[in-house]
Amino acid sequence: MNRSSLSKSCLRIAISLGVLLLSYPAARAQLAQGGDAAPVRLTLKSEVMGEERVIFVRTPPGYERGNERFPVLYMTDGNAHMGHTGSTVSFLARNGRMPEMIIVAIANTDRTRDLTPTNATLPRPDGAPDQFPTSGGADKFLKFIETELIPHIESKYRVLPYRVFAGHSFGGLFAIHAMFARPELFNAYIAVSPSLNWDNYLEVKRAEEFLKGRKEWKKTLFVTLGNEPGDIMTGFNRFRELMSKQQLKDFEWEAQLMNDEDHGSVVLRSHYQGLRKVFDGWLLPQDPATGRITGGWQDVEEHYKKLSQRLGFKVVASEAVVNQIGYQLMGAGRMDEAIAAFKSNVERYPASPNVYDSIGEAYERSGRLDLARSNYEKAYTLGKQNNDANTEIFKTNFERAAGKTKQDNSNNK
Repeated sequence: MNRSSLSKSCLRIAISLGVLLLSYPAARAQLAQGGDAAPVRLTLKSEVMGEERVIFVRTPPGYERGNERFPVLYMTDGNAHMGHTGSTVSFLARNGRMPEMIIVAIANTDRTRDLTPTNATLPRPDGAPDQFPTSGGADKFLKFIETELIPHIESKYRVLPYRVFAGHSFGGLFAIHAMFARPELFNAYIAVSPSLNWDNYLEVKRAEEFLKGRKEWKKTLFVTLGNEPGDIMTGFNRFRELMSKQQLKDFEWEAQLMNDEDHGSVVLRSHYQGLRKVFDGWLLPQDPATGRITGGWQDVEEHYKKLSQRLGFKVVASEAVVNQIGYQLMGAGRMDEAIAAFKSNVERYPASPNVYDSIGEAYERSGRLDLARSNYEKAYTLGKQNNDANTEIFKTNFERAAGKTKQDNSNNK
């Protein structure tokens, strides 16, 4: 069954009329399971930091009812950016532009201490030094992330081996620092208005040293800056110039100057564009005029194979995406391909009643009533066990197929 705004009966009418309404991206991104749940607040007692740290964890909608694994976005300033970043991830995922993600947002205690790599000062516009007496703890904070936070998250949540790190201002500086100091920790980085002027552009110099002689580097980097003249702009330009000279295989990067944003407002747009960059190519090929996915089931599998090679982990289509593809193929009369798509959902998501209901409909439409009945029955059984909102629909489908099977057997006697 497809859980878009159309009911099951309306869906059949739409297909019979040749109107494949299911092709819209929002319908194929995920099952209709409601909005985001409130982030969970965790407190970790850190031996590395010698203090308790507050962490906010946001899981995808329906996380507790499934068995899917997800990439993880780690970010600083958790108090400030969890809300809009969670909404951005949900929006892009619903529209097929990226996968859903687990978000791990670290709340601040001493922000300057944790996010700056050295103890240093910055010059004010009047030339006087701006003091940061607690600065210089970035490596200790990075050790906390590596040895305490990441192991905790990966032991408690269903994660894929793909980590993104995002930070703003000093957090952006920390993202660049982490990228070159501990490059194995994260696969992709979003550095928003990074304070690359820190300690006389130290991180730009470190990046240059790190990259000397390097021929390949499987990383993705997205860097932005708002309308921020002065030393921070100088740091951004120096870093952009350095990275533009690199000829690194498998290294994907982009730098955007967002002149219509300031140092504060640049974050939301940067997270949106940055996630688009990180998961570039996620969207299935589609006809721009209709929004319908182009090609057949084999083309879809090839798309995800190439995406897996790019990202470095096995990418599989979500249940909702495959469900949508199956209905689109069924509506076009390509029943064998539709059944193949629905079968892949049964194999990947065996705990979902919906996958059995959908393949049951494909079997029913192709006249294979015994298979239709058995799959509808499985959907109904699981629906009752899970208190699924669509259990009555599953029951109706099962009873209809059972009646047809009985009549068919009677006619064959």
